[in-house]
Amino acid sequence: MASDNVQHGKDFSLAIVGGGICGLTLAIALAKAGIRSDVFEAAQKYGEIGAGIAVGCNALRVLEELGLARDVAAKSDSSSGVSGGDSSYASMRSFKFVRGESPHDILLDYPEGPNDGGLGLHRAGFLEALADNIDHSMITEHFKKRCTRIRRLEQGQMCLEFADGTTHEADIVIGADGLKSTVRRFVLGLPEGARDESLVFTRTAAYRGLVPIEELRAADAKTNFLQSLCWYGQDKHLITFPIRDNKILNIVAFTTDFSRPMGYESNPEEWVKDVPQAEMLKDFEGWGPDVQAMLKGIKSPSKWSIHALYPTIDKYVKGKVALIGDAAHATLPHLGAGAGCGIEDAYILARLLSSPQTNSANIEAVMEAYQTVRVPRGSYTANQSKYAGDAYEGHGPSDPTDEGRIKDLDRLWEEVWRHDLKDELRKAEDLLIECGAFTSA
Repeated sequence: MASDNVQHGKDFSLAIVGGGICGLTLAIALAKAGIRSDVFEAAQKYGEIGAGIAVGCNALRVLEELGLARDVAAKSDSSSGVSGGDSSYASMRSFKFVRGESPHDILLDYPEGPNDGGLGLHRAGFLEALADNIDHSMITEHFKKRCTRIRRLEQGQMCLEFADGTTHEADIVIGADGLKSTVRRFVLGLPEGARDESLVFTRTAAYRGLVPIEELRAADAKTNFLQSLCWYGQDKHLITFPIRDNKILNIVAFTTDFSRPMGYESNPEEWVKDVPQAEMLKDFEGWGPDVQAMLKGIKSPSKWSIHALYPTIDKYVKGKVALIGDAAHATLPHLGAGAGCGIEDAYILARLLSSPQTNSANIEAVMEAYQTVRVPRGSYTANQSKYAGDAYEGHGPSDPTDEGRIKDLDRLWEEVWRHDLKDELRKAEDLLIECGAFTSA
């Protein structure tokens, strides 16, 4: 591997742990820059648990630059907005905020600019689009490889150990292995067998289900379901949006126990489980008729106990090992910004690693520069997502009146959408020039 990269001016080998959205985005970005990588995926094929995923305009800009946006959009439930010759890929817009209790009046139609649209699609569809763009001459895939441990060898290389007893050595390791990251354990210096206390139950659970929109109309629901809606209320909220050519309503109903703190001590044994419909209906007792119609349409709901990294961690790097995506900044889903932040990670790291000035002698400085610019962004996204959920559920900094909620929701997505990755990359390069790892042009 190292010798393969030498012909492209790089004297290092690189392994990516995790073949999810962030891991594959990184591998593809590196391949396009002439850097080979090995990708190790625990499953027997690429696949993501979970339902829908939101891709904001900030992440779309990255996908456009990498030449991936059109293929991803083709897998999207928003793909009717795709047209040739421009960057208008998506028709998924930001939320209208609707009262969950009766009457279901609109509190706020979140304002957005002409380029603020995003994509809504199933995670599996996103992965299919990425897999279709893999250059197999540059990316070597290894399936059924669950990384259980990382250790540094005396000569400086990293050794990955897998559950099947095999090992792999590489100069650089990138952890894109999600919530339960083995690579994060190494970066944080956790002793073998110690619990990763950075990963906590957020005290929020989500019921998920799909309901035909015609069924809701037959139940005399009055709401226009052909738009993205946030149904707000006290300690609870729902997110709904249409999929499959506007025939099916995707429903996620959140409930939060604000009487308990976030903490690893209270992590549920089962993160995802099927529950009786009656349990879900009881949680939303007293909500308005259209909410009741939606929830009654979910005959067999699944309940997800949402885990994330709170407080956020400030260490993404240890030596030649780095974290991206959920491994670095797993967040609550209330802004639909977690995946996009991970795609940004992949972009910045790929650009830094592929710089003509990056080599094995300065790779640790490059990793530190990546950490310096990405930790604030990851922490902001995670904390702003928590803030959003609190605001939806009447626990924002203002009082839980309509006026207070409107104040708390003002400019909620602005910094997420408007973030300047080019400026962030320049800051990282300036840091490398200041420390002597890079020379100025």
